[in-house]
Amino acid sequence: MSPPRSAEVRRKTLETDVTIRLTLDGTGVADVETGIGFYDHLLDTLAHHAMVDLSVRTTGDLHVDEHHTVEDTALVLGQALGEALGDRTGIVRFADATVPMDDAVARSAIDVGGRPFASVDLTFGTDRIGTLGTQMIPHALESFAAAAHVTIHLTATGKNDHHIAEAAFKALAISLRSAVAVDQRRSGDSSTTGVL
Repeated sequence: MSPPRSAEVRRKTLETDVTIRLTLDGTGVADVETGIGFYDHLLDTLAHHAMVDLSVRTTGDLHVDEHHTVEDTALVLGQALGEALGDRTGIVRFADATVPMDDAVARSAIDVGGRPFASVDLTFGTDRIGTLGTQMIPHALESFAAAAHVTIHLTATGKNDHHIAEAAFKALAISLRSAVAVDQRRSGDSSTTGVL
């Protein structure tokens, strides 16, 4: 039996204190507390649809604004994903997903093979969803991709900003679930160079 693909990462700075536990081969159970309700909702959504188990505890300088809390949580989540993937041998690696949510539609393509890059195009019409600034959503995804060493191409359009953001996280989650899956037909890494 293979060891569990999981990680626990803590990052403590003068601005935030973040602890994340992540299990890739989970059941979608999430326990998220960042102090930002809509951000919690998006991370819950990610865990549920990616079928990962996720625990997030973040305290941050929300008296300043949400920037450090959102960014540092995303960085730690990315680091936890990278650690849980280990040497990334035998994974599917590439995946994509399209998710409609009422008026919104999101498309995600992901490569978890070790190349950090993010192209995020979400067409928000307002500057906030609850207490979360909409400009922080692409920034969180970019920070996550950089720390996890994954490539993300993510787009979403629609009329309702809540639906746009949620559809984007659902599409990312579904593509992530497929990409990190163990490929039963592959014994080595999923790169023609021989190294991920």
